[in-house]
Amino acid sequence: MESFEYELLATDGNARAGVFHTPHGDLLTPIFAPVGTQATVKAVTPAQLEELDASLVLANTYHLYLRPGAELVAEMGGLHAFMQWHRPMLTDSGGFQVFSLAAMRKIDEDGVTFKSHIDGSLHRFTPEKSIQIQELLGADIIMAFDECAPPYDRAYNERALERTHAWAERCLKAKTRADQALFGIVQGGVFPDLRERSAQFIASLNFPGHAIGGLSVGETKAEMHAMLEIVNGILPINKPRYLMGVGSPEDLVEGIARGVDIFDCVLPTRLARHSAAMTFTGRLNLMNAVFARDPRPIDEACTCYTCRTFSRAYLRHLIVAKEMLASTLISIHNIHTLLTLVRRARQAILEKRFNDFREEFLSSYHPRGKHTRHPEERGK
Repeated sequence: MESFEYELLATDGNARAGVFHTPHGDLLTPIFAPVGTQATVKAVTPAQLEELDASLVLANTYHLYLRPGAELVAEMGGLHAFMQWHRPMLTDSGGFQVFSLAAMRKIDEDGVTFKSHIDGSLHRFTPEKSIQIQELLGADIIMAFDECAPPYDRAYNERALERTHAWAERCLKAKTRADQALFGIVQGGVFPDLRERSAQFIASLNFPGHAIGGLSVGETKAEMHAMLEIVNGILPINKPRYLMGVGSPEDLVEGIARGVDIFDCVLPTRLARHSAAMTFTGRLNLMNAVFARDPRPIDEACTCYTCRTFSRAYLRHLIVAKEMLASTLISIHNIHTLLTLVRRARQAILEKRFNDFREEFLSSYHPRGKHTRHPEERGK
């Protein structure tokens, strides 16, 4: 695991700036990863992602297992060659998708039997199966198979925690590739004692990095923040921390303030496909008629290709005409916005001014919904 050394370069309060070394390049943390669920970041080419200087992309084990199949991806040279992304890549375990199927799956101590959302065919994931699939896919960072429980169900969370911990040990035993870093996942809902127990147990297994799961699933922002403070107060400081499925600007800043290093979310591309542009002060719905004759870019301070080149009026025209270029151009801007935000946060940490950066950002940013996350902002 020498390829996956984490260097902590600076701290400012609980915020951290570091470098995580991987076989496909260094990740400068804190970092945001665009989501490429089916081996593609929707509407954006790898070349465009490189121009944005994205350095980490996430792909989804569940979806790629069902289509085109992990064996086919391996035959094509693995995910990096298959999708022509030659920088670091992360795959999730498939657990979030399997457990979100609800009526279509059955859980036991050994694993989960589920029906495909595509054709209803029957499949089974175990910790060993998830690792096998992820080793065929070949991402730099892979995830332990865990159980994501409803955040407020205490009894369910207690049972799920035992399974998650047992499955984490089984994932470690099943892993064979030295060129992949396996992260353990902390669960426990909104219950402080369960989160504490899970963080202590997962940390004891000596993973090269740790993920925080089961958040961004309907709990309040205050509850998410409290769980992050508990977990990151326990996880070792010399390993990266990954908050799964979180990507709204205010959540990135608040997560960084509480010691998170890595984030991923579908939000920037999903919002783009629904005509919404992200800015450092809030969202713009470019479908609105007020933009029909607006000659300005989305954000006059933005340096992305979209803002350097096109007006709000043109983007609204593309949306109204149902041209797919709209999704591409707004996705480029939205991804650029989040990448810029975390880079600025990193620089602020290095310069010991993160608290000022955070206060300035939050004072001018107007999030959508003050208390709970909108459903479209949840994970994969």
